[in-house]
Amino acid sequence: MNLFFLTLRQIFLTSIGLIVLPSSYLCHAQKAKAYPKNIIFLIGDGMGLSQISAGMVYQGGDLQLARFKSIGFIKTQSSDNFITDSGAGATAFSIGVKTYNGAIGVDSLKNSKPTVLEMAEEQGLSTGLVATCAMTHATPASFIAHQPKRSLEEAIAYDYTKTDVDVVIGGGMHYFNSRTDGKNLIDTLKQKGYEVVDSTVDFSLLNSSKFYAFTNSYHLPTMKEGRGGFSEKASLKAIDVLSKNKKGFFLMIEGSQIDWGGHSNDADYIAREMVDFDKTIGAVLDWAMRDKNTLVLVTADHETGGLALNSGSIKNKTFTGAFTSKEHTGVMVPVFAYGPGADSFTGIYENTEIFTKLTELMFVK
Repeated sequence: MNLFFLTLRQIFLTSIGLIVLPSSYLCHAQKAKAYPKNIIFLIGDGMGLSQISAGMVYQGGDLQLARFKSIGFIKTQSSDNFITDSGAGATAFSIGVKTYNGAIGVDSLKNSKPTVLEMAEEQGLSTGLVATCAMTHATPASFIAHQPKRSLEEAIAYDYTKTDVDVVIGGGMHYFNSRTDGKNLIDTLKQKGYEVVDSTVDFSLLNSSKFYAFTNSYHLPTMKEGRGGFSEKASLKAIDVLSKNKKGFFLMIEGSQIDWGGHSNDADYIAREMVDFDKTIGAVLDWAMRDKNTLVLVTADHETGGLALNSGSIKNKTFTGAFTSKEHTGVMVPVFAYGPGADSFTGIYENTEIFTKLTELMFVK
């Protein structure tokens, strides 16, 4: 009888949530949560569902993005506008607060806040940035600079010299060595121990653990103009260098020019840039699957152009695109995640939650 009533008591307490589990069980449950050693964050500027669909048709029905199983959506509005710009959108990712359009690494009161990249540096992780635009442009800048206006590209370039970022690959050399103030920031970077190379050097041959590879004075060519496999090669080079740090690394990679195709209302431009970005995603995902300790996160700061696919043929790899705008739109954009912590990114949430989720995974081991 005693055993019978004890069993009933346990059933009752369990049903109302009062059973106290042994501390050893709780510790085991906490340890069961997976945390990544490395984080690779890919941002397709201007990449909404229609841009993804355009790339899919252009590829004949499939994309590397289809390999992701943890998928969510983010709301993109800035603090002062229903339609965000890339500065406010990327800053929401980098510092975790809504801010005004044009802001770079500052909140709505223009106060500087530490970025996720700077926080990773503080924790001893290696860090890097790769983009198909100038490195002083809004998205990469938002992870490393703190300026009230995205147009202050010389000031943004100077902010790079205040950080310990390990690898930077992209355009924008003009803002470092052809400045209106006469300063040559290339010399400053070299004094800090960086190897700095320009587009005449094959960066894949670099052996340095800290370098800047400037591929252009301003932005890179489009895929149609012959940019080729730059994004994939640059991303894999950055991973090769950063992954030598036993503590781990944080790398942001931007597919910059999907956005520019949207602004131009050029569906072919969008599709080519989307496919190029997707190839980079596939290469990164392959590396992460071999590594098994890396979170790969893919999203966009906003959609651009209000693109719709009104007709097409997957078999013939053709489609007809129509646009509602030459600017950004306010629709939600997708989030794709793979690796330790990927489940944290499902659902619908604010863009600032990207920062929250990333920092919780990076710094709570």
